Amino acid sequence: MMRRTANIILLLMAVLFCYGLQISKPHYGDLIGPIPARGKLGDTVVGRAFEVHAEKVEFARKLKVDQFGQQKVLTTGGVWAVVSVDFAARSESTVVSTASWRGPAGLTYDQTERLSFMNGLLPVAIDPGLPRKARLIFEVRPDETSNATLLVSEKLVAALDSQAEIALGPVAVGADGLPAGTVDTLDMLQSP
Repeated sequence: MMRRTANIILLLMAVLFCYGLQISKPHYGDLIGPIPARGKLGDTVVGRAFEVHAEKVEFARKLKVDQFGQQKVLTTGGVWAVVSVDFAARSESTVVSTASWRGPAGLTYDQTERLSFMNGLLPVAIDPGLPRKARLIFEVRPDETSNATLLVSEKLVAALDSQAEIALGPVAVGADGLPAGTVDTLDMLQSP
């Protein structure tokens, strides 16, 4: 009887120990996830293969674009967030492929695919000594604009590779609920 009680106690301790390990140790996805290279708007963030410098963020209700020789105005249910960036390769040619906007609530917005016909959007091939300008364009909810983070990496899944995480800072909200400085129409035909 005493031996049986001791075995049950040992089994319960082993279960509690395993449960404690499960909730206290990092998840597998965290162990092989991207390695953050952090900075803020205006900083040059240095990753393993590339550097990125986010210059400015603009917000607009509509975008004016040129699609195959015809001018079009694109609208969105939220607000367009356009981030102008400079990319530079570090030691070898590379391609920067993905960018995401992570809002303060943790929602993540991938770069819009509605503008895939435009030049200057991702993916961008960069070579050492030849920096390139690009625009990263997102459709976001107006309440996801302040204190957002821009995530930029070479690959869609940046496992065990660097990922630039650029804090975009606070954005004031106007009386209409849109970010302060939101323009009605942003002309994408002009250079970044």
